[in-house]
Amino acid sequence: MSDAPKQPAKPSTPSLNPFPLRERIKMPRQHMPEQSAEERARNYGEVNLGYSAELARQEALRCLECAKKVCTTNCPVGVKVGEFVQLILAGDFAGAAAKIREDNVLPAITGRVCPQEDHCEGACLLHKKGESLGIGYLERFVADYEQRMGIHSFHKVPPTGKKVAIVGSGPSGLTAAGELVQQGHNVHVFEALHELGGVLVYGIPEFRLPKQIIREQLDYMRAMGVEFETDVVVGRTVTIDELMEEEGFDAVFVGTGAGLPVFMKIPGEHCNGVYSANEFLTRINLMHAYEFPKYDEPIVDCRSKDVAVIGAGNTALDAIRSALRLGARKAFVIYRRSEAEMPARAEEVKHAREEGIDFQMLTAPVEFLSDSKGWLTAARCVRMELGEPDASGRRRPVPIKGSEFDLPLSVAVMAIGTSANPIIQSTTPGLKTNQRGYIDADQTTQRTSRKGIFAGGDIVTGSATVILAMGAGRRAAKSIHEYLTTGVW
Repeated sequence: MSDAPKQPAKPSTPSLNPFPLRERIKMPRQHMPEQSAEERARNYGEVNLGYSAELARQEALRCLECAKKVCTTNCPVGVKVGEFVQLILAGDFAGAAAKIREDNVLPAITGRVCPQEDHCEGACLLHKKGESLGIGYLERFVADYEQRMGIHSFHKVPPTGKKVAIVGSGPSGLTAAGELVQQGHNVHVFEALHELGGVLVYGIPEFRLPKQIIREQLDYMRAMGVEFETDVVVGRTVTIDELMEEEGFDAVFVGTGAGLPVFMKIPGEHCNGVYSANEFLTRINLMHAYEFPKYDEPIVDCRSKDVAVIGAGNTALDAIRSALRLGARKAFVIYRRSEAEMPARAEEVKHAREEGIDFQMLTAPVEFLSDSKGWLTAARCVRMELGEPDASGRRRPVPIKGSEFDLPLSVAVMAIGTSANPIIQSTTPGLKTNQRGYIDADQTTQRTSRKGIFAGGDIVTGSATVILAMGAGRRAAKSIHEYLTTGVW
């Protein structure tokens, strides 16, 4: 019996791949070159170094060219994976980048931070026999090639005369902006902070997503015709109603994310040295603490200190790996469940372990202890065991009586989630929200309760991934275009 996955009919276009399916299945996935753990643990250079052209071609040869494109249907923005991989095999890297850009306006970013294992790669038929096709690595390769060669391949149509305001320059806002400007609309992005990029720039560290990559993608969007304005807090500097009624915007997309920190509400959280992940990462990434002493950013000194992060998502790992690079003596992840329940990407967990991060699993803090001046000295923790599943479907952690212990710490970072900032909702009459304070929007059209106002990303769903926010931005752009061209709400 053949060990090849069952395949429908052969693709309609001739294959450029000389290898039969059986041989492709046996080909090993091409490893992404990376800095050694010893080197990268003390610098902010990018961990993953990218494919060469030869590695990219070798990896592309593994594609099974399935007739049923499950990789594309499982991609939140619908990238035509099979088609861009064929273009890589043909040596047409610029064409491959252009193919990706038909559906994804931020390929150099998603090639680095998208959890492909949950989407395109998770659906890849190769995954059933071993390791999936390295779709994210290939996407990054062609996006970097495009930038290196200075290629701009975007679609332009005659202007429609319609104006669209995008509130927030994070992944959902940028995606909506890029899609809409290619439909001929005048697109203006408003950002509350002094630098563009939203969570991409303040939340994701340099070693995972270099700031220069974000700036290059923004320059690409400027070339497309998108206009940007920083230091504008919509809801304070200007309201949405003023944008529509006084400044003549025909539609507004709200993509402000979910940036309000969540705390555990345990004794001692007010201690000096206890941070939210938002503040900790913003100080490091946006305010350049990672470039000390060039930038003398006032963040607690991690050098030769014991640091812990509470939580085990991607944000938690970004925070603790940043602390390590800032000179932490010991760096801990404290998580109340087991490794099987960790929401962080497997690759990030692997990298963290290699760098020497100490994972304290089935452990939870119950109190933070401080000295006479209010500075953190330790976290009082309790060991946990897993009980019956809770509402999330994961087994509920239960404290083990008598298991308390004190973990000496100078810095603790709370990375247990975020909630919705209420500025937009509280200053826009008639804009409905749900019980958690997020904007109520249709998950297909991203339309809200107010005519002409759309919303998507974390401000609608709560904290999620970059690619899911981009999917919402793309759906919103389609819906906004339909509204502007038909007038039907």
